Amino acid sequence: MKFSGKVIKYGSNVDTDVIIPARYLNTSVKEELAMHCMEDLDPDFKTKVSPGDIIVAGSNFGCGSSREHAPVAIKASGISCVIAPSFARIFYRNSINTGLPILECPEASEGIGDGDQIEIDTDTGKIKDITTGKEYQASAFPAFISEIINSDGLVGYTKSKLS
Repeated sequence: MKFSGKVIKYGSNVDTDVIIPARYLNTSVKEELAMHCMEDLDPDFKTKVSPGDIIVAGSNFGCGSSREHAPVAIKASGISCVIAPSFARIFYRNSINTGLPILECPEASEGIGDGDQIEIDTDTGKIKDITTGKEYQASAFPAFISEIINSDGLVGYTKSKLS
């Protein structure tokens, strides 16, 4: 999978409570979750995000509550991928289950700036900052994870295997 987009950058320890505040957990409608994504951390997020944009963040992204709403809200907002040095384990798994690509790459997290244009190839793990010309190497997804993400998550993957 290849992605290209503008970076929206955040710091470390971005928890699920600011990704999608608890007051919106009474819905599972993706479009509604997208409207409130990041609003407590970044009130301008919904107006500045464009389809294909990429979040680059600090370590421990997605810590906090184990809510699947968080990666769903991020993906539904138009974000194509999240890059961070590390992810909370439950967020990592929920992201794969919901079909949100995430890459661990400390160097990219440190070197890529807010507003930079970047390209990502999840099959090779290559990340290129078009703005600066720098390249970074993350681990590529194993084939089975790529298959789940390409199926739009675990539900789509399971349906394809059963049909």
